[in-house]
Amino acid sequence: MELYHQVQAFYAKQMQLMDDGEVEPWAETFTADATIANNANPAPATGRELILKVARKLAADVVSRGVQHRHWTGMLVVTEDSADQVRTQLYAMVAEIPAGGEARLWRSTFCRDTLVRGDDGWQVARRVVTHDDIQGSGAEEQA
Repeated sequence: MELYHQVQAFYAKQMQLMDDGEVEPWAETFTADATIANNANPAPATGRELILKVARKLAADVVSRGVQHRHWTGMLVVTEDSADQVRTQLYAMVAEIPAGGEARLWRSTFCRDTLVRGDDGWQVARRVVTHDDIQGSGAEEQA
């Protein structure tokens, strides 16, 4: 279970960085050549620099709308490919909380990652996110 807990701790750290608007440290949780694909966008984001650019835009949008996002992950499955690579599957839900308002479910997704062990711990090499509210995946073909 040690590996499972390491991966679980990785996701806790990664999601909290994004929720706190710490996009630069969040981007460092991806390899330099990482890819993120999802069924809400026409093309995957490839490379840490592009991933960071997209993350900055998302974080700025959250601030401009005066809301707080909180990621909640669960139902984590970890498959070890080697000592330095694992594949994961998990559900990720994002709550959106307006200042002084009530929380609501903003996103419900299914996430598949390939994580590789780097010098400072786990990093995402490949992420495929399927938004549950969008018909058809499309994300798998993009990545």
